Amino acid sequence: MGILFVAGFSPIVDDPAVGQAFYMDTLGLPLMTVASDYMAMDDFGGTRHLGVWPISDAVESCFGPCEWPDDAPTPQATVEFEVTDVNAAASELDASGYTLIHGTCTEPRGQVITHLLGPERPLIGICYTPWMHET
Repeated sequence: MGILFVAGFSPIVDDPAVGQAFYMDTLGLPLMTVASDYMAMDDFGGTRHLGVWPISDAVESCFGPCEWPDDAPTPQATVEFEVTDVNAAASELDASGYTLIHGTCTEPRGQVITHLLGPERPLIGICYTPWMHET
């Protein structure tokens, strides 16, 4: 088949206004109206990682060695947004009223990350991944 790259990722939103507020206003992504309520952006860099992540690993990353909490919706996908300062981004999200699953932490492999659930239940990672900045 020869897949070359991830051509796109789009959360499917129940309420376009809520999705727009989160992705454009809170995260600051430069989305533009494509048609009606559909917002998108092209040529926004590339996906540098694509995985099939077991829920047990997501649980470990977010909560430690336990089960996904019954009172939290189980995510169906994850997307990570690379930033230069994870602590500052986490503070901005908190100030905007979003609940972080956990504070900023450093994963065993060196990635600095915090997580939250997006409005339509993807697990959102706000991160700094050192090896993606090596020249």
